[in-house]
Amino acid sequence: MKKILNRPDDYVDEMLDGLVLAHPESLRRVGPDGRVLARAAGARKGKVGIVTGGGSGHLPVFLGYVGEGLLDACAVGNVFAGPRASDCQEAVRAADGGAGVLQLYGNYGGDRMNFDMAQELLELEGLGVRSVRVSDDVASAPLAERAKRAKRRGVAGMVYAFKIAGARAAAGASLDEVAATAAKAADACRSIGVALTPCVIPESGKASFEIAEDEVEFGMGIHGEPGIWRGKLKSADSLGAEMLERLQAELKLARGDRVAVLVNSLGATPLEELYILYRHVATALAQQGVTPVMPLVGRYATSMEMAGASLTLMPLDSELEALLKAPASCPFWSV
Repeated sequence: MKKILNRPDDYVDEMLDGLVLAHPESLRRVGPDGRVLARAAGARKGKVGIVTGGGSGHLPVFLGYVGEGLLDACAVGNVFAGPRASDCQEAVRAADGGAGVLQLYGNYGGDRMNFDMAQELLELEGLGVRSVRVSDDVASAPLAERAKRAKRRGVAGMVYAFKIAGARAAAGASLDEVAATAAKAADACRSIGVALTPCVIPESGKASFEIAEDEVEFGMGIHGEPGIWRGKLKSADSLGAEMLERLQAELKLARGDRVAVLVNSLGATPLEELYILYRHVATALAQQGVTPVMPLVGRYATSMEMAGASLTLMPLDSELEALLKAPASCPFWSV
């Protein structure tokens, strides 16, 4: 293992220290163990708060999107491990401006359990709380039934859900309205990824999985969950074509549609390769008469130093497009 760190057990807390020291105007640590990241200015009175949470190792997701027009707080877990229920509660309290709080997070078992527990306890205190889960990874379960869609993992589509919900809250919408809009955005997103190499979790010092030098895993999850197939590495155009095909099989895009496009590095893949992949995606969409809107190309939801990429599409109506383009600012993204 070659990593720039001190002690593996201090990896997350020292990362949080550095992040807050680098962005003191935007971020602060909250809670008895400092495992909640919140906006430096505190909750805005009268605005619906939005919180998320998840394991470390995925920057900018999850904690990187705390900021103006986005999230108000984030509960932080160890690398690839969900946050504790107590930290989920602290995040909600830090985000509460008196108008209620939306819990908006990826669909993973530990996160579900702890956010559900936090919601129950906070509602007993009289706090208004709603929850929306993001489940955009098409490789993790089929869409044959709604119940199976609910089993899908949340991956890079969370970035769009954070942006849309954050803009709705910033505009003064009620808790129920913000939750409904967040659910609309989350339901619209579809994502799929490809992995070329594993990553190393600091606490274990071992690769998260094994893959041959000339292989690719298509559909692998951001924690190394198995994908749809593994085989010889294909060209960027071939991978891009299959990624688009699997997403469009569900989205049914038609001529004249407008769609948000995110080509995301899983950590080690450089921008040059992401733009080669986006080149294919944009060209293919143009040939179908579909217009990409405000495309994002870069590191938005990673898996430590894993080499690979994901593609996310979110078809837009006038409401979603306006919210996507609304002003927002955090240390990793500004609109």
